[in-house]
Amino acid sequence: MKKNVVLIGMAAAALMMSSCASKKDLVACQDENKALSSSLMSTKEDLAGKNARITSLEEQQKGLQQALKAAEAKYAKLQESLDKSLTNASQNNISIEKLVDQINESNQYIRHLVEVKSKSDSLNMVLTNNLTRSLSKEELTEVDVQVLKGVVYISLADNMLYESGNYTINARASETLSKIAKIIKDYKDYDVLIEGNTDNVPITRENIRNNWDLSCLRASSVVQELQNKYGVDPKRLTAGGRGEYNPLQSNDTELGKQRNRRTQIIITPKLDEFMELIGEAPETDK
Repeated sequence: MKKNVVLIGMAAAALMMSSCASKKDLVACQDENKALSSSLMSTKEDLAGKNARITSLEEQQKGLQQALKAAEAKYAKLQESLDKSLTNASQNNISIEKLVDQINESNQYIRHLVEVKSKSDSLNMVLTNNLTRSLSKEELTEVDVQVLKGVVYISLADNMLYESGNYTINARASETLSKIAKIIKDYKDYDVLIEGNTDNVPITRENIRNNWDLSCLRASSVVQELQNKYGVDPKRLTAGGRGEYNPLQSNDTELGKQRNRRTQIIITPKLDEFMELIGEAPETDK
């Protein structure tokens, strides 16, 4: 009888140990599944960022091709006028010498425009590379840097800069903003626009009536941080808010809302100095 009781006890203990082991395996599998899901989400976001950069580069190339195509069409029109003038020289009062000069001026302007565009692209690439190299891998997951049509866009996730529904800059953002400020101060011939963006979730708080207010206040906070804490010349800074009306993705999903809650630092050559670089186009249509 005693032997039977002992055997039954041993069997029960074995079953309990087996049950505990199974639960541990289940918990381990659940943890592994969570880790894989998180890794998949991170990979998708990284892929979306790279696709956006590819689109940006394609748009730059398209813009340059259109400018060159328009210049070539203008050149062809002038060449056609010259050919007609040569054919009908005795019946027309157009000065062949003046037309040739206009064609030469047009050719020089095209070459100059291409050189200035190349110079601007090179400066933007250097600026972008310097900024990207200064950011840590962790910062690069929350900061997107790209060049679009000769303008450098630095997009920062709002959860890195502010608490939810707030516009006060938190301590975590200070190191990143200090690196961006250093690049801005190194490139003194560029102006800086800070642009706030939100999702479409309504907000009403003290001194914040809606998303227009929130986006403007957040942009203003970044501008004042760059000026007061990092010494960026305020004459180069502009703050603006676009509310919920400039979304990158649909606001129908939580991931889309998260992507749309952002603050952009837009670095662009000063317009007056850029126009001085390219000069005035030759007047060939007189």
